Amino acid sequence: MAQADIGGAMIEAGVLDLLYRERAKALSAREWKFRLMGYGYAIKDVQGTQVVTRLPQGVELGVLPAEFA
Repeated sequence: MAQADIGGAMIEAGVLDLLYRERAKALSAREWKFRLMGYGYAIKDVQGTQVVTRLPQGVELGVLPAEFA
């Protein structure tokens, strides 16, 4: 499983697994992002890259791996 990195922080393997599972279930990127909100996560665009954040504080967890693009 790939690890993403932003500012020295790594996205945990469990979170990446959740992202993969939910992306496989979703029919579109919009639906996927909506499903992630239910788990307390969000995807935001930062300078052309997608970053995984934890809601509601918006704490950045790391850059989304390229496989999700």
